[in-house]
Amino acid sequence: MKRRIGKVVTRTGDDGTTGLATGARLSKSAPRIHAIGEIDELNAYIGLLRALLPDMETLAEIQQQLFNIGGELAMADGSKLLTEPVLLALENDVAELNEPLPPLTEFILPAGGECAARCHLARAVARRAERQWIALAECDDERDTLNPLSGRYLNRLSDYFFVLARLQAEDSSQWRGTERPKHSSP
Repeated sequence: MKRRIGKVVTRTGDDGTTGLATGARLSKSAPRIHAIGEIDELNAYIGLLRALLPDMETLAEIQQQLFNIGGELAMADGSKLLTEPVLLALENDVAELNEPLPPLTEFILPAGGECAARCHLARAVARRAERQWIALAECDDERDTLNPLSGRYLNRLSDYFFVLARLQAEDSSQWRGTERPKHSSP
């Protein structure tokens, strides 16, 4: 049976705490809550990408998996909602997207049209979510409550969005080839 969320305004967070799925209350500045928030922000950003790339079904799947990772964090009991086949599917998606692209020989700037730039931003947000997940994993009392596959999945997401950005840039009329950072001379 699905749980219905009847009230949006509960006032229970007015004291600076928020509730986990277990009923436990944590400070809104707790590492676990930071990780949940970063993953939520990434998920929202992917929703924006879906508006720009409505035919990319993989984005909806990624959103679902991020929701699952957030659920793992909210349950705080070692639940493993993200599985190895899901991680392998993402790795295969990265390889498939990367196949038609020319090999990189140097760093590129995050540019290439609006969609490519938004993919680069999703990549950066994914990296931030991964860093926050790792910070939580480094807390001795939290390590056993995390699914290691979720950390690996977050790591792969930044690869996915990097390759997707390159692919979108290649398709963009605003793209003028690989844009490289200019190194200033001393």
